[in-house]
Amino acid sequence: MESKELKRLPVGIQTFEKLIEQNCLYVDKTAFIPKMTAYSKYIFLNRPRRFGKSLLASTLQSYFEGRKELFKGLYIDSVEKEWKEYPVLHFSMASSKHMEKEQLVNYLLFILDENERRFGLSSDYPDPNVRLYNLITRVYQKTGKKVVVLIDEYDTPLLDVVHEGEKLPALRQVMRNFYSPLKDCDPYLHFVFLTGITKFSQLSIFSGLNNLTNISMDPQFAALCGISVEEVEEQMADYLEDLATAQDMSPTEALKALKRQYDGYHFTWPSPDMFNPFSLLNALQDRRLKSYWFESGTPTFLIEMLRKFNVAPSMLKPTKTMASAFDAPTESMTSVMPLLYQSGYYTIKEYNRMGDLYMLDIPNNEIRIGLMESLLPNYVQVDTYKGTATIAEMYLALLEENLDEMLRLLQAYLLTIPQCDNTNYEGHYQQLLYVIFSLLGRYVDVEVRTATGRVDMVMRTAQKLYLFELKLNRSAEAAMKQIDLKNYPARFALCQLPVVKVGINFDAEQHTITDWQIEA
Repeated sequence: MESKELKRLPVGIQTFEKLIEQNCLYVDKTAFIPKMTAYSKYIFLNRPRRFGKSLLASTLQSYFEGRKELFKGLYIDSVEKEWKEYPVLHFSMASSKHMEKEQLVNYLLFILDENERRFGLSSDYPDPNVRLYNLITRVYQKTGKKVVVLIDEYDTPLLDVVHEGEKLPALRQVMRNFYSPLKDCDPYLHFVFLTGITKFSQLSIFSGLNNLTNISMDPQFAALCGISVEEVEEQMADYLEDLATAQDMSPTEALKALKRQYDGYHFTWPSPDMFNPFSLLNALQDRRLKSYWFESGTPTFLIEMLRKFNVAPSMLKPTKTMASAFDAPTESMTSVMPLLYQSGYYTIKEYNRMGDLYMLDIPNNEIRIGLMESLLPNYVQVDTYKGTATIAEMYLALLEENLDEMLRLLQAYLLTIPQCDNTNYEGHYQQLLYVIFSLLGRYVDVEVRTATGRVDMVMRTAQKLYLFELKLNRSAEAAMKQIDLKNYPARFALCQLPVVKVGINFDAEQHTITDWQIEA
């Protein structure tokens, strides 16, 4: 049987024109365009990185430029009758990372110059805000048409310094000045669209632009970026079948595996389940399930903010909160939760309308494992190659419920690597084990309350429930005696799994496990 020739998957393509001209698969999002333009003149959308924001901005550029031929066969082609052309100014801030104040000003002047040349204009104003005002008004005068302004990844210059009290105010002031003409240019503007990862307040960035409408949590735009399960089933069935064949699965099993790995995002409630499009498309192209999102880069600002707010790995668990706590402006954060949510490391899982409470959690396996791998260097200075191989061996041991072998591997591994500072306390090793078990894909919790005390750690597999008591500079026997003395297993009598008691002792000088006891 001859295999069907499939369209190229748009991996790495963020330009709508290029995507269409190269006959790539395009998940049609054009039904949202009339909704957006009718909804507000000034729109802001925040979504995590690699979620299709740049492609959306490029699609809007082609639409407002009246390039009807690119939209043939798409939804908008069936409803748009006029196809008016507007002059479009498109500013991408994606390349403005790791810049000092002077560098950022020069970058803004550079992208302004690019837009000026597109309209046959030039300017020598040294101030980006004056130059933007001049550009908008002159394009309006030259074309006789109101201007569309698209600003993609508006917050890129600020993300890497969001944890730095000295650099952030200076860079924020540069960006505030740059965006300030958008208010005064209102008579010359037809539509303004801004995207970003985080949510800086209108006061600190978009000074005076009080009519900027944030659609990030609006249910009617829930599926604007990302790919829904329905879109996978309806538009990617052939790619799914190829993945299933390569992985020796049925298409149904392959879809379940994709959902566990890359699905689970909700940016409002109600919302369809949304896939991370970057990881999904890469997985379908490679016909493999890998950690694509973290391979494309772990944001340093996130790790720095986790440290700033003293977030231990075991604190990354389901959290109930009100929207004001996780959708707060970045600069007024009192916890790391807004950044975790806005950056895509947490997402909405449930909503209680009566209490106006949202349940937030890590969206999928890719993010959970990637987060733990990012945090692991806080507990051991990891040799990446050796660490990955050892963790794979631990996984195989735990898969066979061979905890004794898993602990032997961990003991040997910890003996061979340099250690971090400030490790001479029991909590350090508790968090280390939490990270390791999470990397192995197991449910794990710490400080679990019982009627007689707290269990240091509980780890659940498909077949057993393990109760851990940890000691430092004592003995595994002492740890086991505490489990028995406080009768911790009684708390879990109804869990319907065999309970296994585990006592472990760590040595502060050797920085590893000295001995352990396991009793069923």
